[in-house]
Amino acid sequence: MSDASRIIIKIFLYQITPQVWRRLAVPADFTFAQLNDAIQAAMGWENKHPHEFRHGKGKRLVDVIGPVGLEDQTPGDFQDEAKLTISDFLGRRRLPVRILYRYDFAEEWIHELVFEKKDEGEAPVMLGGERACPPEDFGGAFQYMQALNGEIAWDHPGFDPEVFDPGAVDFSPPKKRRRR
Repeated sequence: MSDASRIIIKIFLYQITPQVWRRLAVPADFTFAQLNDAIQAAMGWENKHPHEFRHGKGKRLVDVIGPVGLEDQTPGDFQDEAKLTISDFLGRRRLPVRILYRYDFAEEWIHELVFEKKDEGEAPVMLGGERACPPEDFGGAFQYMQALNGEIAWDHPGFDPEVFDPGAVDFSPPKKRRRR
């Protein structure tokens, strides 16, 4: 892959109907830490909670790509997301390749990532998507679906679950927080 190559990725959020999805293109030389930031931007989340990428053979997704500190919680192989690039992970695999992305281990937001195909370009770009991603700290997919179906009170004034504007996604790198 040349340095200008990108990978087109489709993201589905599990357990939400109608489906919330995004399609974006990111540089193949992105690390998985950078991919996490791109997913957070695409979904409209603030990256306030732990995350991991899971992959493996068949239904056994025991191998983890994540931030250092998760190694002892991983039954399979662990890879540091700050060092592993998408290009290195995909290697010579035939696309599409599917993996899982877990965000907020308490609320358990599960996403399927599909590395669909290679594309030319340099910068990350939002290609499309449908429906707003659930607000962070909502209580998980079950509680979100209860609110959508009118079974519990909607606690997020001004939130419209139908609205997603691909043009509003900002892939600028997140600002580094200063430690006190």
